[in-house]
Amino acid sequence: MISIPEDRILILDGAMGTMIQRYGLTEEDYRGGTFSGCSKELKGNNECLNLTRPDVIKAIHEEYIAAGADIIETNTFSANQISQSEYGCEGFAIQMAYEGARIARKAADEAEAIAAKVGLTRKVWVAGSMGPTSKSLSLSPDVADPAFRAYSFDQMKEAYGRQAEALIKGGADVLLLETCFDALNVKAALSAIQELGDIPVMISVSVGDRSGRTLTGQTLEAFYTSVCHFPIISFGLNCSLGAAELTPLMEDLGPWCRCAISCYPNAGLPNEMGGYDQSPEEMAAQVRAMAEKGLVNIVGGCCGTTPDHIKSIAKALRDISPRKLQADVRNTEKILKVSGLETVNIDVKRNNFTNIGERTNVAGSRKFARLISEGKYDEALQIAARQIEDGASIIDINMDDAMLDSTREMERFVRYISNDPAVAKAAMMIDSSHWETILAGLKNAQGKCIVNSISLKEGEDAFVEKAKAIDSFGAAMVIMAFDEEGQATTYQRKIEICERAYRLLTEKAGVSPENIIFDVNILSIGTGIDEHARYAVDFIEAVRWIKANLPGALTSGGVSNLSFSFRGNNKVREAMHSAFLYHAIKAGMDMAIVNPSMLQVYDDIEPELLKCVEDVIFDTDPQATERLIEKAAEIAEEEKERKMRLERDIIMALRQVYDPEIPVNVYDLGLIYEVKVDDDHNVYIQMTLTAPNCPMADYVMEQVKTAVEDVPGVVSVKVDLVFEPVWDKSRMSEEALVELGLDD
Repeated sequence: MISIPEDRILILDGAMGTMIQRYGLTEEDYRGGTFSGCSKELKGNNECLNLTRPDVIKAIHEEYIAAGADIIETNTFSANQISQSEYGCEGFAIQMAYEGARIARKAADEAEAIAAKVGLTRKVWVAGSMGPTSKSLSLSPDVADPAFRAYSFDQMKEAYGRQAEALIKGGADVLLLETCFDALNVKAALSAIQELGDIPVMISVSVGDRSGRTLTGQTLEAFYTSVCHFPIISFGLNCSLGAAELTPLMEDLGPWCRCAISCYPNAGLPNEMGGYDQSPEEMAAQVRAMAEKGLVNIVGGCCGTTPDHIKSIAKALRDISPRKLQADVRNTEKILKVSGLETVNIDVKRNNFTNIGERTNVAGSRKFARLISEGKYDEALQIAARQIEDGASIIDINMDDAMLDSTREMERFVRYISNDPAVAKAAMMIDSSHWETILAGLKNAQGKCIVNSISLKEGEDAFVEKAKAIDSFGAAMVIMAFDEEGQATTYQRKIEICERAYRLLTEKAGVSPENIIFDVNILSIGTGIDEHARYAVDFIEAVRWIKANLPGALTSGGVSNLSFSFRGNNKVREAMHSAFLYHAIKAGMDMAIVNPSMLQVYDDIEPELLKCVEDVIFDTDPQATERLIEKAAEIAEEEKERKMRLERDIIMALRQVYDPEIPVNVYDLGLIYEVKVDDDHNVYIQMTLTAPNCPMADYVMEQVKTAVEDVPGVVSVKVDLVFEPVWDKSRMSEEALVELGLDD
């Protein structure tokens, strides 16, 4: 087991590829007798040399050890079936990995033995190098199909697993996942390694540029949040940039990275020919400046570095103390972090409240369900984007519908999200009652997700098994207050189930408390049924109990359930949601699934309506529901009148927009086929033109959109252009016909 010393910085070796180039090896060196039947050129496939020129590889290891390296990397960066398939050598991948580890192991053991002969104690660790492969699980290689992936999570996991097993058998002390650019690839590797046993792992990320984001768009903190469920011994950066350029990014790691931090930069930035010119002395000076800031525990070199660079770095760091290892802040302060491309901190004490968008749920949005069933994923993504624009930092994704293949649709939509940065920045809540659908979501999300949900409905054994599986992906999990006897509806049942689940999760499943989120069932109130009267207040009191008695656990719920009996009356529903959340948050509620556009500011709720709503929420008056129903009827009538006035105002606005070629407004000309105003005052307009090839089409549509947007009360406008049915003069108004002299 590799250990991170507190008194010195560990030295990692330098570039293997740079050193191999110095040997001037030929195609025959790579091919040897082993690959004589291979039809593809193998020069550059350095892992072949583990089988054909082990002497060269061992000599390079020995040079780095002599230069002062404490850790040497195996020549196995691409020794996996996926990478080797590009050379037609996938059948040799496991052998390459095994021999690569064995060669490094022999070099390390011999160095230790030589030191022992002269009375010295020296330890040289072997790090099994595992590169990222050339494939991404998060991004599509086909611009025409965002959901396409060259390999699945399970295929990537299998390839990594076989490589890892061979490296360990060959003698590696630690596995080094390096030059990582996709957290989902890393999660596949970690999943495979976890099944092999207690194996130490180092992770090193390669960023796309100085912004500190990976090629998939993740921030470094979001990447770390995605993978830190695994007990990694170090996290850091390699490749991409030189030491000077990486230093600002290394400074960013310190506040949130709880393990040792590594850095092995390139020898400066590449020259015009793609080579590296930075001298050992210059690189060592830049690395020393980084180390003097207390940023690193492990330092080495990547592209362009040689034993001379490593020797200079080792000398420069001899008197520098390493970074002090940080305590596990999350486990101490009970803060849940989830991630998409960016990190979301769920901490009610610091961030107040976390909003989870609900409209990407086929059961909760008819429009979203229709778009998914029609395969219009780009339009479905717009719904997710709107939720984020309105304040959601997590989006709930649910594909459970009898007419859909929920597993397939979950996979496709999550993959689409990964290709849309505006949506992918948010964290995802994978929501399904089907276990395979949950797994499909987890296997396609690069960030740290929340699973919604599991329960004790199927008994303790199934509950613990599913919790362990979710935890292996690093995901947090929503626990429903539901057991073998059914759904909890009373305060006592809610807290009994939650206490039992908490004990099972923390004691048997090994789940950290901050990854436990209890949903104690927000149920409909204002139904007129006596048994429903305390549903809201019992939820609030159960939340208060959980926060006081189950340390670290969080609480959530689906808020729209509360107001189902008032469907169609958005003003009342918004008031109910806002008032309920106001009191639930005060009790300790951390997050909620809610449509952010259907929330009012609590202090802005009409006093009479607020009184009616809160009387129902807290069950303070037997007549509360009846009074709220009466108030809702008044509001509905007022809203009907407002909507009619708004529609009239919209038509008046459309009559101010004229066709550029005909002196008649677009409405009387019959170009407006349909005007729809929804309950939220979003306007949808379907229009046509007199001719399909009209050069002024964009101009006219923009004029229509602008005119309607300017109408007071309109929230948004969407204009669609259609040419079916075909326009003709029969669609013109009498006024237009008279104006154009066509009324005869």
